[in-house]
Amino acid sequence: MKRIIIAGILALLCMIALPVLASSQTGKVTMEFDLSEQATGQEVKLWLPYPVSDAQQLISKISWQGDFADAAVYTDRSNSNPMLFARWDDKATARKLTLSFNAERTEQSNKDLQDSTSPIDLAIFAPYLAATSMGPVDGPVKALAEEITSGKTTILAKARAIYDWTVDNSFRDPKTRGCGLGDVPQLLGRPGGKCADISSLYVAIARSAGVPAREILGLRLGKEDGTDITGWQHCWAEFYLPGTGWIAVDPADVRKAMLKQNLALDDPKVDELREYFFGSLDPNRIRMSEGRDLTLNPPQQGQAINYLMYPFAQVGGQTIDWLDPATFKYRITFNK
Repeated sequence: MKRIIIAGILALLCMIALPVLASSQTGKVTMEFDLSEQATGQEVKLWLPYPVSDAQQLISKISWQGDFADAAVYTDRSNSNPMLFARWDDKATARKLTLSFNAERTEQSNKDLQDSTSPIDLAIFAPYLAATSMGPVDGPVKALAEEITSGKTTILAKARAIYDWTVDNSFRDPKTRGCGLGDVPQLLGRPGGKCADISSLYVAIARSAGVPAREILGLRLGKEDGTDITGWQHCWAEFYLPGTGWIAVDPADVRKAMLKQNLALDDPKVDELREYFFGSLDPNRIRMSEGRDLTLNPPQQGQAINYLMYPFAQVGGQTIDWLDPATFKYRITFNK
């Protein structure tokens, strides 16, 4: 009898000692680009967001090939975003490139968050409190931030209040082109769009309230072998919580689920989604870049680009429309 009891206790201890494994997604992403139909006699340049490993994702077996004149990986100066740059000279008659990599992403979860009285180090976090060309932090945005966070004195309380306001007041507009521009002044009048719009709204209000925040630009992974994920770019947000680190929030995915499932704000399913996406992220995505108003490396011609979530290309110094498949042909595939 004693042996049975001891064996049972040991088995229970082993069960307790086992870590809870977070869900994950693993597969191969292949990006195929063909700019051969662009006008000949001009130099063609292509910049691609280039994934790297971090605490939530492991990127391996990266390779690229094509008929380019040269290609290399660079980073931009302001955000250190890795990017694959390829160039074809003006005599090229074909312009093709394939980038592939394996990705393993784990579910991101930060629950039971604890507030901190530690001050924000402005020397480090000033860029995450600053305005961008489409995300002002003064005027109407500042007034709205003060209204939303009235009575809130901590980073966590302010971040949560802004998140709840964004979920309650934004909406997903399926007619929005791509992921949206994230034009916050326009969104104040009509807070509808897609992920870049809703995330940008959250970030601008958070920064106005003194909460360091940033957009994370990425790509959704497929769930089945051979899934075409060409239009699956996605943007979410993060705020910095002293003593803990960067905390993910995705109000855009709450609103997307509400639209797809025809859910009202008072539906219990929305409560579950709201709680999950404040601090947690599903594993069906990878991080590609961050930051707005980017100067690429090597520098593009013309003004800074809004963000590097989609591939970016210029022909003879002129930017081509990355959302027009007739002029910018590429395909992204996910394989298990």
